[in-house]
Amino acid sequence: MPSPRPFAQVDVFSREPYRGNPVAVVLEAEGLDDEQMLRIAQWTNLSETTFLLSPTTADADYRLRIFTQAGEIPFAGHPTLGSARAWLDHGGEPRNAGTIVQECGAGLVELRHDDSLLSFAAPPTTRTGPIEDDHLASIVSALGIEAHQVIDHHWVDNGPGWAAVRLSTSAEVLALDPDFSRLPGAMVGVVGAHPSGAAHDFEIRAFAPGANVAEDPVTGSLNASVAQWLTGTGQAPHRYTVAQGTRLGRAGEIVVTVEDGRVWIGGEALALVRGTVLA
Repeated sequence: MPSPRPFAQVDVFSREPYRGNPVAVVLEAEGLDDEQMLRIAQWTNLSETTFLLSPTTADADYRLRIFTQAGEIPFAGHPTLGSARAWLDHGGEPRNAGTIVQECGAGLVELRHDDSLLSFAAPPTTRTGPIEDDHLASIVSALGIEAHQVIDHHWVDNGPGWAAVRLSTSAEVLALDPDFSRLPGAMVGVVGAHPSGAAHDFEIRAFAPGANVAEDPVTGSLNASVAQWLTGTGQAPHRYTVAQGTRLGRAGEIVVTVEDGRVWIGGEALALVRGTVLA
């Protein structure tokens, strides 16, 4: 028979409740097998559902498994922050005050928390460099723009397969009405600068038909690798903020900081649903 397990649904990357990106978190998930985890993830009908377990290494505070509706993935940004919030709310105490170490498929991920803001250290990218001409042309076509509108481009893959293009302005990013039927496996981020004096420095949109997500509301993994690209090439300062989800009616806000060569991706995380799940 299924047993009741602590459960939370956490809204991540927004200061306004119900306007960020939700993640479902099953705590005390020991004993669940892969099939059960996938079935629960498909039932929650969210982009990701996570399962908190005891760590297998003394260097970590907990172990996290992350499932999309299609299967397990090694790392994702908003599930990392949301799961850390659920763990803290459930009484979790990090071994080192102010620093949380998460064990996941991508290895050990360091997080820090300061009041309501949680940040994770951006994992290393697995693929970098300019996007090849033929693939870039396919992206441009799918976005419905002209090639000259792309002022820079880069592979920013830290696991999901992200490629990113930069447009001149946030207005161009927000005006996009892409058709990825011609590029169904794509994982594409598009970033553009807001005008001086705006509430945020950049606007970003994440199109992920390759993960069965037409457009993701707020994306930690993409912002992490885009931040590594932009700050590493001098196209962004060592502290900036990003708006995401605007076209979807969300109010995502990502805080990027670079300290001692490390990129940190931060945001608010608030558990809006708490209870138990039978699993």
